Amino acid sequence: MAKALDGIRVLDLTQYEAGPSCTQMLAWLGAEVIKIEPPAGEPGRTALSDRRGEDAWFFLLLNSCKKGVTLNLKSPRGRAIFEEMVKKADVVVENLGPGAMDRLGLGYEALRRLNPRIIAASVKGFGSGGPYAEYKSFEWIAQAMAGAMSMTGWPDGPPTKAIGGLADTGAGLHTVIGILAAIIQRQTTGVGQQIEVAQQDAVVNLLRIHLRDTYANGKPVPRQGNRSVNAAPSNLYRCRPGGPNDYVFIHCASVEMWKTLTRIVGRPELGDDPRYADRRDRVQFIDEVDAMIEAWTEKRTKHEVTEILAGAGVPCGAVLDSSEVLADPHLRQRGMIVELEHPTRGAYPMPGNPVRLSGSPTEVVRAPLLGEHNAEVYGALLGYGTAELDTLRRDGVI
Repeated sequence: MAKALDGIRVLDLTQYEAGPSCTQMLAWLGAEVIKIEPPAGEPGRTALSDRRGEDAWFFLLLNSCKKGVTLNLKSPRGRAIFEEMVKKADVVVENLGPGAMDRLGLGYEALRRLNPRIIAASVKGFGSGGPYAEYKSFEWIAQAMAGAMSMTGWPDGPPTKAIGGLADTGAGLHTVIGILAAIIQRQTTGVGQQIEVAQQDAVVNLLRIHLRDTYANGKPVPRQGNRSVNAAPSNLYRCRPGGPNDYVFIHCASVEMWKTLTRIVGRPELGDDPRYADRRDRVQFIDEVDAMIEAWTEKRTKHEVTEILAGAGVPCGAVLDSSEVLADPHLRQRGMIVELEHPTRGAYPMPGNPVRLSGSPTEVVRAPLLGEHNAEVYGALLGYGTAELDTLRRDGVI
């Protein structure tokens, strides 16, 4: 079956998470993504591995469905090879340090001269303009600078990082949106364009609704822990047998949900009490409400609570640990967790594509070994044979 992005060739110069999460999504959607690494491998492949000499789980989780080649862009021959590849590509994606592409002689203007149809996408920490342009960034840096840390944590504790790739994968997916828009526009104009997404910008966009209290009172948004300042109940509640992840999160957004919850926990009179009718009014009774709910949840397991409440229409979710997520029957039945086989790592569960297209299903394929597709890619695109590849390898070009 044809894929949504069949015929789109992407040259992937990305590393770590922010860039690879972008190109992985493009590969999941059917683009031919050629991951180009230095001969020693990108840092995320080796530096973050739990075993020396083994591809890191970090790398495997971010580079499925891609082809892998090696190329030394700092060598004249390597740069020349890349330029030839650009002429036959649709998209170039990079998240190298500030100014790195220009120093290589591969900035957007150079790429556009080689191929006017090229779409050049860059994922940066703070973007190419503004006083922070030269600052380097990683996930936690961008979270700090975008306001996410200031709102995360407990009222009497320090700012806290949020797990979840807000800056890295958040920026990567925003970049995918830009690339897809540029591909559509190119169908009309016939020319490509430059795309830039900054991690700081992406995080600000993701947390924008949490700025609303600052609009209302002009003050910084305070840390609330797991509670909501605008609604109750909205919190974590302990469950039996009291392990580190034996909790559920419950959030009542409507009167009907509140009435159903009070009936289930044995306090139906509160469901009809006008003082508790509005979720904003219930905030003033938050300690009483939380105690009432936890007195019921702590007698049951998190899975029992979820089945009872979610089954009755009350939004409720068990806190699944990482092992439980990988084994979750719902995720596995939906194909969100699939089993892959790696030549050295063996069998492992892999999260798949969360974007479902009925006419373009994703088949998840393991991440490439270092230089695994050198012969295939360089042979098909540039006509290189075995002898030429051996010379390039001997000279340190690939």
